[in-house]
Amino acid sequence: MDATALPHEDLAALLKWYVDHGLDETIGEEAVDRFALPPPVAVTPPSAPPRNAAAPTPIRAAMPPPLARAPVPLESPQLVEDAREIARRCTTIAELEEAVRAFEGCALKRTAKNTVFADGVAGAPIMVVGEAPGADEDRLGKPFVGVSGQLLDRMFAALGMSRERDLYITNILFWRPPGNRTPTLAEQSICLAFTRRHIELARPKLLVLAGGTAAKAVLDTTEGIMRLRGKWTTLKLDDGTEVPTMPTFHPAFLLRTPASKRQSWLDLLAIDKKLKELG
Repeated sequence: MDATALPHEDLAALLKWYVDHGLDETIGEEAVDRFALPPPVAVTPPSAPPRNAAAPTPIRAAMPPPLARAPVPLESPQLVEDAREIARRCTTIAELEEAVRAFEGCALKRTAKNTVFADGVAGAPIMVVGEAPGADEDRLGKPFVGVSGQLLDRMFAALGMSRERDLYITNILFWRPPGNRTPTLAEQSICLAFTRRHIELARPKLLVLAGGTAAKAVLDTTEGIMRLRGKWTTLKLDDGTEVPTMPTFHPAFLLRTPASKRQSWLDLLAIDKKLKELG
């Protein structure tokens, strides 16, 4: 269908859909079919050598030069250790944020517009940790400010809570993956070093892990969110701190599957009950 034939409103909605999915620049005027077979190449058979021609003198192949030492890959185990050491030296959230913004060891920083560190009140009783910034978060530099973030605000507002008073919100990743793809294990490991220290310094009474990626990374488990959600567990941090932790569905998942909102509401009630028990 010719896009120029669409009404102005539909065309604007189509462009917004492209931007929301990470398609924010034009590469060429015409699409390239990467699956098309290349045109056949004509092969000319070699001509026969003269009957009395002397055999060619074999040429001795040159010895290849010694291999240079390969550079350390961007997502190497050493970078994870570097991130842990940098995070360990931070004694305040402000120092940690400055360290994250200065860190150059994660490739995602090269393609992101902004570093997305946190929002809400540091030291709030509930800390929410999601997966990664999306397009709106990358543009504004704050976590959970898009459609899923608005749903998160409404969910906690139903309990009489707000990010301006009761919540401290962040992600395990501080930079948006291109096209909102799932972050690689290497990307998660590098950023998780800062996230665990972030939790230690924030000292929340409760930790809420929004979505399967955040839950599996923080809890270091292979269990899926369907098995993890709604069950209390204890997160043990490097400084000896133990934090009651509740995995739950990510708001973006609830927007795709509204029927799961009932289960999330039960999780929220359990969070509210636990918070009151802790005083």
